[in-house]
Amino acid sequence: MTSAADQSQGQGPAQLRAQLDTLTTEAFRPELAEIDRLKTLEIARIMNGEDAAVPTAVAAQLPKIAAAIDDIAARMSRGGRLLYAGAGTAGRLGVLDASECPPTFNTPPGQVLGVLAGGPEAMVTSAEGAEDSKELAAGDLDRLGVGEADTVVGISASGRTPYAVGAVEHARAKGALTVGLSCNAGSALAAAADHGIEIVVGPELVTGSTRLKSGTAQKLVLNMISTITMIRLGKTFGNLMVDVRASNEKLRARSRRIVSLATGAPDERIESALAATDGETKNAILTILGEVDAPTAEKLLGEAGGHLRAALEAARAR
Repeated sequence: MTSAADQSQGQGPAQLRAQLDTLTTEAFRPELAEIDRLKTLEIARIMNGEDAAVPTAVAAQLPKIAAAIDDIAARMSRGGRLLYAGAGTAGRLGVLDASECPPTFNTPPGQVLGVLAGGPEAMVTSAEGAEDSKELAAGDLDRLGVGEADTVVGISASGRTPYAVGAVEHARAKGALTVGLSCNAGSALAAAADHGIEIVVGPELVTGSTRLKSGTAQKLVLNMISTITMIRLGKTFGNLMVDVRASNEKLRARSRRIVSLATGAPDERIESALAATDGETKNAILTILGEVDAPTAEKLLGEAGGHLRAALEAARAR
């Protein structure tokens, strides 16, 4: 989507145009006015150069990203949920990131959710008008029972999308932790949140098409939020996905490989450990490295809150 449809309730076209004129993400670049006359390879080189600037913009916000993640992990460690809320491209990126958490980190259903303006249908069918309503965002969060244990991350390239701003405002009023992720400085979204993260990537190659650099920046930050939060929650052992559940042949092969990388054990020992632990990768590793049986491994992991490294220390101290 482009953020030209990113309108507030009660504003006329002139007011909206004036607002858009102030946004970095909407700025027109006259030097690219004849880009359609260039050869395809030259356009690709320009676009690639534009994209290369995104990680630098993200790097400038790393302290704020890290602070948000620490607070998110603290809430989730007490049983809270992580919810992404947005419209259009930004909302779809939230849904995408949330949908990857169960297969990657074996998160339970509903622990990480993407809340998209217009509902699931808006993933494939444009529902641009839905982004104009703060009330719609509040209603969507109320249906999920958002409260003090939860975190809501509002996502909007412009930083002024009513749905995203409304979601953050409503969540904060309910006592939830809030994060505002945008691509414009001084945004209403950042101001409304406990943690404001503004990744200023500059004007887009195609004016106002915030699925480009802005979308890339948002995806990078969402990758950090979910992945590092899961690391903090003990979902990895080093850089290994030890919470992966072997539910198909590919994942069963990956599970065996992870146990092998973590333990260096022979194949027969790995197969025996996985069989004893009902395919639970983390438990299997603990039985091998901690030299404990499967029930003891499960008990130690429970006592350690699922953190394999802590459970391993406890096993070795027995």
